[in-house]
Amino acid sequence: MKDLNIVIVGGAMGFGALIAEMAVEAGARGVGIIDIADATDALAPARAGGLKTAQTLCDIRTAPACQAAFDRIVAELGRVDTLVNCAAIYPRKPTLGVTDEEWDASNAINIKGTYHMMVAAIAHMRTLDPVAHVRGRIVNITSVDAFKAHPKNIHYAATKAAVVSLTKSVADYVAPDGILVNSVAPAGMATEKARQSGFLDELAKASPLGRGALPREIAEWVIMAGSPKNTYMTGENIIVSGGYIYA
Repeated sequence: MKDLNIVIVGGAMGFGALIAEMAVEAGARGVGIIDIADATDALAPARAGGLKTAQTLCDIRTAPACQAAFDRIVAELGRVDTLVNCAAIYPRKPTLGVTDEEWDASNAINIKGTYHMMVAAIAHMRTLDPVAHVRGRIVNITSVDAFKAHPKNIHYAATKAAVVSLTKSVADYVAPDGILVNSVAPAGMATEKARQSGFLDELAKASPLGRGALPREIAEWVIMAGSPKNTYMTGENIIVSGGYIYA
């Protein structure tokens, strides 16, 4: 991330906050966070390192809200080189028990929010001068659930499959602009939330490696896809599943 400004949607806590921290470690120049929650704590490593920071609250379900939030971040940072779409909800329901309201909420946040933020970022990145043929990078967080059956989160899996498709379509559309769009699809991560919810045994049994991924092991691929190391990869979905995808 050396000398780049990165914006993380859904970066106030958890996996998104870890990406913000690792961007600082990787040499980012500035870090912005768009979330429904206060991101002061997540931006602490960036501020401690003397980086430029910005944050704004946003309900990402509508296009005007996303555009306004992105514009506020640009006004603070000056430019945005990398966008990471990390915001999502992960409700668990029986396969035949998903209500209209639950479908609408998952679609609005996981699909529409990702799309609206990409639209806002692309309009901005098109104004930037290319460096090593690249004007900007977008990384969307998807999931291996997009490719394997899961009886407890059918609507989440469907939205993540949609984001895989969005990633490829948008990557093709903006390739002539020098904007690289990729996604990272993790399997279950051994997060603190997973520990508290009792998911760790489930994660371990699902993986040939016998454990859930450490969040940092997944975030490394997000950083790589959004960093200057990536100058040619676009439209790809990077699956980091510890073998879960083939098991």
